[in-house]
Amino acid sequence: MALGMVESDLETTPARSYDVSTMQLPSITWQDVQQMPDDGNRYEAIEGDIYMTPAPSIRHHRLTRALYEALKPLLHRPECGELFWAPVGVEFPATGEGVQPDFMFVSNERRGIIGEAGIVGAPDLVVEILSPTTAARDRGLKLRLYERQGVREYWIVDPDENAVDVWRFGSEPERFTETLPVRLGTEEVGVIDLATVFASDL
Repeated sequence: MALGMVESDLETTPARSYDVSTMQLPSITWQDVQQMPDDGNRYEAIEGDIYMTPAPSIRHHRLTRALYEALKPLLHRPECGELFWAPVGVEFPATGEGVQPDFMFVSNERRGIIGEAGIVGAPDLVVEILSPTTAARDRGLKLRLYERQGVREYWIVDPDENAVDVWRFGSEPERFTETLPVRLGTEEVGVIDLATVFASDL
């Protein structure tokens, strides 16, 4: 009890009320996320909020590996660029946001965004594999983020439908269930047999 206050003073002092809906909470940035202890989960900062993704399942891991192996001979070449996979982070410094996609491709044209600590800027291609805990975020919040930040192409891999939804921002999205064209800019450099990719999950 503060000096000079008596019990009757406390009883008559009105309680301070707060309107939680109008409170300004601190905005979380990618730099804040980098200070968090490593607990085996992936954390991302989008639109001032923090999001957690649990460690991937075996199913998720197998699909990631299969897609990487299919993409590697097409894109991971000195004349094309470089593939990266989680937990490599992608930072968007202008907005303080940052994510850890399942994997991504950076072309030689954008090689300057590759840093020692991660990717700083928009990759050419970002790939996310849906899971029950991330599906809504991948199809909504992260779709808008990648379009806003200048990612050229975004793939959403749907294991339940054995399909890949492709956004080449500026045109209508497409769904592929048999073969998936792989492009470097406007040039098609090959195709992926999706039956083989999804068979890796069996």
